[in-house]
Amino acid sequence: MDSAGTPPNPIERELAIEQAHVDLVYEHLEQATRSARKVASQGRDIFRSDRESYVREEDGTALFERDAFAFQAARRLATLDAEHEGLVFGRLDHTDGEIRYIGRIGVRDAEYEPLVIDWRARAAEPFYRATATDPMDVVRRRVLRCRNDIVVGIEDDLLDDSLGRDELVIVGEGALMAALKRARGHRMRDIVATIQAEQDEAIRADYPGVTVISGGPGTGKTVVALHRAAYLLYSNRRRFERGGILVVGPSGLFMDYIERVLPSLGEDSVVLRPIGGVAVDTLNFTAVRIDSAVAAAVKGSLRMVPLLKRLVNLPLLEAAAGDVPLRVTVKGEALSLDATTLGRIRRDVLTRSKANTGRAAAEAAVMEALYERLPEDLEMDADEMTELVSDSAAYKMFLQAWWPDLTATDVLRRLGTQRVVSLVAEGILDAAEQAALAASYDEDEWTVADTALLDELVAMLGPIEEDDDQEPLLFLGEETRTTEVITTADWLRDVRETDPNADPHDTFAHVLVDEAQDISPMQWRMLRRRGSQASWTIVGDPAQSSWPDLDESAHSLQELIGSAPHRNFRLSTNYRSPAEVFTLAAEVVRRAYADADLPVAIRTTGVEPLLLTATEADLSADLDRQVASLAGSVEGTIGVIAAPSRLGSLDRAESGAVRANAGRIVFLSPLNAKGLEFDAVIVVGPDEIVAESPGGVRVLYVALTRPTQRLVTLDVGESAGAWRESLR
Repeated sequence: MDSAGTPPNPIERELAIEQAHVDLVYEHLEQATRSARKVASQGRDIFRSDRESYVREEDGTALFERDAFAFQAARRLATLDAEHEGLVFGRLDHTDGEIRYIGRIGVRDAEYEPLVIDWRARAAEPFYRATATDPMDVVRRRVLRCRNDIVVGIEDDLLDDSLGRDELVIVGEGALMAALKRARGHRMRDIVATIQAEQDEAIRADYPGVTVISGGPGTGKTVVALHRAAYLLYSNRRRFERGGILVVGPSGLFMDYIERVLPSLGEDSVVLRPIGGVAVDTLNFTAVRIDSAVAAAVKGSLRMVPLLKRLVNLPLLEAAAGDVPLRVTVKGEALSLDATTLGRIRRDVLTRSKANTGRAAAEAAVMEALYERLPEDLEMDADEMTELVSDSAAYKMFLQAWWPDLTATDVLRRLGTQRVVSLVAEGILDAAEQAALAASYDEDEWTVADTALLDELVAMLGPIEEDDDQEPLLFLGEETRTTEVITTADWLRDVRETDPNADPHDTFAHVLVDEAQDISPMQWRMLRRRGSQASWTIVGDPAQSSWPDLDESAHSLQELIGSAPHRNFRLSTNYRSPAEVFTLAAEVVRRAYADADLPVAIRTTGVEPLLLTATEADLSADLDRQVASLAGSVEGTIGVIAAPSRLGSLDRAESGAVRANAGRIVFLSPLNAKGLEFDAVIVVGPDEIVAESPGGVRVLYVALTRPTQRLVTLDVGESAGAWRESLR
């Protein structure tokens, strides 16, 4: 009873019961933390020395183990303290009376009895797999909603009512429906408390080979894949923590959106990279600019492989008609090699070596060709001639121009010249494609598609070999900057810091690719270099593809799978989109892609999408009115999605409602909207989105399926609205 003598209602009583258990869990966790800190303190004391004592090897080993434990405990506690969803999130009441609590990590009491079971453990599977038709010996499944260490709500599912337990209290409408109705923020939440059975099956699948997770919009593919990464680390930690897991997404905005999911599950040893940053290991930069539809299609095609080979083989030094590229004098005798001979030498060397590693072989072939032209009466051996020629200024200038050290960026930048494109693209690209390719390099900024081409060139060119004759720098000049102390011994020691035969790129034990339907064939080649010995998780939906040639994309994926073990999981339920919104989006995409995998939307809001038209002159005012209306209708985020050409012209500063709700609104292109969701979405200029994307209507389908509550479309101009033809 409370202070007034009134007995608590059932919900308050249940909340108090759960709070007591959560308090107990945090108490034991704090005890473990204090113990870990004590171990760390003891470790520091052992290493304090007056130089008269020493540490035995076995003491050092024990110390290392204890320090490692202390570090892991502190790291996990720091992660949990930063999360708002809480450590304990689930409870199972079994038919035999056993109660199990499920949480983000496992916690045990002093007798080593489990207070919380890690959600990835086998004992936790019924929390996700049990249903009313197959309760798996579970009577009631309860989800605890916590804010830090305070239980603020509970939601129950009664799975087996055949036992007639009248004393068992059932609270709420079910955890899943409650979670779906919550307002969205600017970061993706984990779904560890509401994973459904078909999702759990994909999460816990075996790791060898390739796991493909498919499904339409809103089926939870992305968050399922992230939970799978956490599960793999839990179940095969030695393999995947040592070898690493790479998670690849469509954009930097998307990676920001998902970055807190894995840490909230107790994992932070995963590398997250947008597709434009996959090659950051070889290029040292991440690209964000998007090409035009035509240029993107050209750069992503496998036709670029032979084109790039031609580009590498195309010498920087081009001889004019009748000109002799190399002419040297040896003891008064003029020796020369024509362009035909030099071209033959170049082709022969490049069939056996990469450009940057083949310079020595090319130079040897040139010397051999010159020696064949040396008059016999000079009576000079090859080594003597080579020494004389290699020291001449004419030869040094020739060699630097004919076979320079090449960087990927310098080589690819040559495609900005129409004449070079014509030479290397003949018979590969048509005139329009050649023009689009050359024009795409008018700007200094590299594009997302360029990163795959640059990475391909890094592999083709090989590393630039170090000059063994270079003298070490013993005294640093005034302009020299260094970030560490470098001794003379450091400079003079004959030790290579890197393996010259090592791959220039990072490699991983597992590669997880989200929005895989948008990965171009050239990007697949880039990804395969980083996962040549890896297992893979591939997540996507062809109906949302922005890549124009679906057959080419499917072929690239099939090549990746090859004969490796593989398994397919289809997610069939759309948890994000209200039925009113998804019905419209489904009708639109069927027109462009009849084979679209359309999931079942399980929620309704009773609010139909609003299809509006605005003139150019009234667009800003109409957009402002819709933002004001949606801001009053939903609690969370609002996405304004428009074609790239339209996005820059939307005047946000003059819009009162947009300015008033700036913290809730995101303006973005359809491609940057991939994988994201908002409470409400305004799609501006649907026809423009179709026209400016290589994926056409499929990309519009992406934009239409981003909202969790309300959708508004805003056609611009009297003639707009062609996209609505399928709705009539």
